[in-house]
Amino acid sequence: MTPDQATTANPAIDRVAPHRSRMKNMFREILKAPITAKFGILVILIYGFVAIFAPALTPYGETEIVGPEFDVWGDTFILGTDGLGRDMLTRLLFGARNTVGIAFLTTVLAFLIGGLTGLFAAIYSGWFDQIASRIVDVLMAIPQLIFALMLLTIFGTSIPTLIIVIATLDATRVFRVTRAVSLNVVVLDYFEAARLRGEHIFWLCIREILPNITAPLLAEFGLRFCFVFLMIAALSFLGLGVQPPTADWGSMVRENAVLITYGDITPILPAIAIAILTLGVNFLVDWFLHKSSGLKDGH
Repeated sequence: MTPDQATTANPAIDRVAPHRSRMKNMFREILKAPITAKFGILVILIYGFVAIFAPALTPYGETEIVGPEFDVWGDTFILGTDGLGRDMLTRLLFGARNTVGIAFLTTVLAFLIGGLTGLFAAIYSGWFDQIASRIVDVLMAIPQLIFALMLLTIFGTSIPTLIIVIATLDATRVFRVTRAVSLNVVVLDYFEAARLRGEHIFWLCIREILPNITAPLLAEFGLRFCFVFLMIAALSFLGLGVQPPTADWGSMVRENAVLITYGDITPILPAIAIAILTLGVNFLVDWFLHKSSGLKDGH
């Protein structure tokens, strides 16, 4: 047997080859992406790295008091200290872990709730669809921020409660998008053929519907993440989001807002971090929507 034949006959290599090919194709697409998409990818990678390795990147603990209150920028404290004497750079990096991490978990939970409900509503287009749609209409009739403030006031402001409340409210938007794109699939012949074969509901969702709605759902996931991220920051700024002493960008703006009157830009840094991440995710979503639409780049 020749080396080429031995390579071809190796099942392990046969399984790895398609994966390598997909990775190469993805890398080529990223290289050909516009500068805005590359900026978005870079921002997401940097924020993800900081969120994961925040304890290793910071010289102090998240809640450790290390100096005088509102110390100025310098060699000891690069971004100064806050009103309790905690290092602002440390708080800013830990804020990435808390704010981004909580927003990501909340968005995933919202997609599990809203996505599955939207799929079932599209497949069972009868009483289940009507009940689920009316419940969603009622929830969406109330402004989301006000509704979240009311629920958090009633049930408390712990992180699990915050995640469940925001995910439940945001799942209404995911439900409507998932239901809308799924309805375009369930009326096609191949879906009817699968249903007539007696395929299970989860087979219909995973094998027949999801492959055809992945692109709009991924784009919606990016947009939902931005909205959830901004809502958590807004709730923390109002005092009903992530609670002290946990570092969070929204609460950091509130705690250090008094410095603005003295010309100190320290309170603006968390707001800048929020804006950069939101901008990067939107750039990436725009590029992904353009690629999935099949349109060619203009020259």
